[in-house]
Amino acid sequence: MTADYQAIAQSLTLPDQAFINGAAYRAQSGNTFDTTNPATGELLAKITACDAADVDIAVGHARAAFNDGRWRLLSPAERKARLLAFADALAAHSEELAVMESLDSGKPVNECLTVDVPETLHVLRWHAETIDKLYDQTAPVGSQAMAMIIREPVGVVGCVLPWNFPLLMLAWKIGPALAAGCSLVVKPAEDTSLTALRVAQLAAEAGIPAGVFNVITGTGKAVGEPIGLHPDIDMVSFTGSTATGRRFLHYAAESNLKRVVLECGGKNPAVVMDDAEDIDSVAAHILNGALWNMGENCSATSRLLVQRGIKARLLKAMQAQLATWTMGDPLDPANRLGALINPTHFAKVSSYLAQAKTESLRVLHGGDTEQGVYVQPTLIDDVPPGSRLFREEIFGPVLAIRSFDTPEEAIELANDTPYGLAASVYSGNLRQALHLSRSIRAGTVTVNCFGEGDATTPFGGYKESGFGGRDKSVYAHDQYTELKTIWIDLSAVAQQGEA
Repeated sequence: MTADYQAIAQSLTLPDQAFINGAAYRAQSGNTFDTTNPATGELLAKITACDAADVDIAVGHARAAFNDGRWRLLSPAERKARLLAFADALAAHSEELAVMESLDSGKPVNECLTVDVPETLHVLRWHAETIDKLYDQTAPVGSQAMAMIIREPVGVVGCVLPWNFPLLMLAWKIGPALAAGCSLVVKPAEDTSLTALRVAQLAAEAGIPAGVFNVITGTGKAVGEPIGLHPDIDMVSFTGSTATGRRFLHYAAESNLKRVVLECGGKNPAVVMDDAEDIDSVAAHILNGALWNMGENCSATSRLLVQRGIKARLLKAMQAQLATWTMGDPLDPANRLGALINPTHFAKVSSYLAQAKTESLRVLHGGDTEQGVYVQPTLIDDVPPGSRLFREEIFGPVLAIRSFDTPEEAIELANDTPYGLAASVYSGNLRQALHLSRSIRAGTVTVNCFGEGDATTPFGGYKESGFGGRDKSVYAHDQYTELKTIWIDLSAVAQQGEA
């Protein structure tokens, strides 16, 4: 099987130019940047390095497409048909996209094939099917008037993407935005531009009009900042670090007060009570939450809060299961852990392993690195609440463990963070599980499992984990639309009828 994926990798024609107005585009400066395979360090492609001048061109085409209505004025049925055709085009290239994603990000190819690509298709199809099922409203204002409340697309949207789930985060944003009738300027992460560019090509082939779906490649400073400051972009949807998210709020204030929606970081707890059932299942969910995508996941389980009576059994079960979390070549489908995204991030994650040694913390498993940018799955016990490992987002396969005695202590520990993105609760007592779920300040709380819900459920966070809206579900459509009130005075009509 590995040989099959290696053969696909060798056969790929990797996109290396931005995509503007339905065609490949080279930056006016002629500059490029390198994108490399994190697992090997090998050069994959030299990607067009855009800047503010290129952003202006992309926004101009997006605005022209929006103004003339080539997409937004299509009937809901026609937009739905084209989005479904778009999803079908991606499905026909599933293996290509999965291998390209693995090469560019270091993610295990099996994960790309079984999670990222299928979920990308599902999200696009789900939002396509939603187009003709969201109804506008009327308000009860009496017999002398009629009030209509309608949705209109917000306009030109800047989508700024992270590198940890390039395809899926792209789908979370373009699905509802295209369904609403918006035009897009997408900035993929500098480290993972390839699949966004390929998706844009396939969108054009599937009938998404030129100018509606534009992809601008480059750095955050050269492309992301001009998007945030651009006076003709109506909204920015961003997923990434909280520090970068704050900048987009400043950009909006300094420019046109564009709408900003942020999905940012997390330091997410798993709370395991003494009465949790099926310890092997609990252990599997916690490890999946902590190690999935090498822990490079904003909703990763990065803190395990476990009641003392069950702690020894749970840790024993977790350590027994760690043998299944094999690490190595991302193109080997047997591996569940691949390479971290780049040397800079590897150094950051490694610094927390060094911190654990500095604090003389008890490392139960892992705690070291391997050749290249590989970090061993790591469990660290008895981490003090004041430790950096307990408080800061590591974004790597590192789980900090802390014991507690009472539910109140668990809630206090769970909420002792500036973040509030996700959490999970494990208990055999429904009342207790609901009490904990309602008490933990997080946008998503799962019970007896790790996850983020599905396409029907909103995703976003409390506190410094989010701002302005939610991804996924029908609620995502709210952020890509404006509400308009149309008030019709019927009194004049009634008077004419009486005359």
